[in-house]
Amino acid sequence: MDEKKLIWKEDSRKKVFDCNVFSIWESFCTPPESQLAPKGLRTFSILNAMDWAMVIPTIDSPEGKKFVMVWQWRAGCQSLSLEFPGGVIESEENPLQAAARELWEETGYKPGKIEKIGEFSPNPAIMTNRIHFFLAENLINTGDQKLDADEYVEAVLVDIDKVSQGLGKPPYVHALMGSAMALYNQQKERRSH
Repeated sequence: MDEKKLIWKEDSRKKVFDCNVFSIWESFCTPPESQLAPKGLRTFSILNAMDWAMVIPTIDSPEGKKFVMVWQWRAGCQSLSLEFPGGVIESEENPLQAAARELWEETGYKPGKIEKIGEFSPNPAIMTNRIHFFLAENLINTGDQKLDADEYVEAVLVDIDKVSQGLGKPPYVHALMGSAMALYNQQKERRSH
């Protein structure tokens, strides 16, 4: 493969919108030398956001292994979502610290063991950030959530099979849940060998 036929060159970038969650930039790019690409600059819209961490917490219960999940209102789709805890990685944190913090804040559990199992670009066509996924085990229940002032979530235990079978249907509508479950299943497969 000749990468030179595929890679665009960014000539400049200009911020066009800024808010507390993200900024939007126009990226002015020159296409690669190709018969298919038009000559001259092309403008791409880029959403610049901080990286995120999502944690997949598992706990052993008398009924078997379960996920610790959170019910949360999502304004974009105007509905409740049942999902893994997660959020923005603060500037002073690394991804692992953010995952452990989000788990504690949203559920009241602290991880006895936590490991990174993968990362993705949420939408590389328009977004600059990455999401880092962690598996948390040997959970310690502190009995105390540390929610932000505008954060309303309820932690619940959910059967792992119920989550796997429910993906893509309410209340499992968060697309990143699919990525998280793929990485969880990959990790489970690795451990079984």
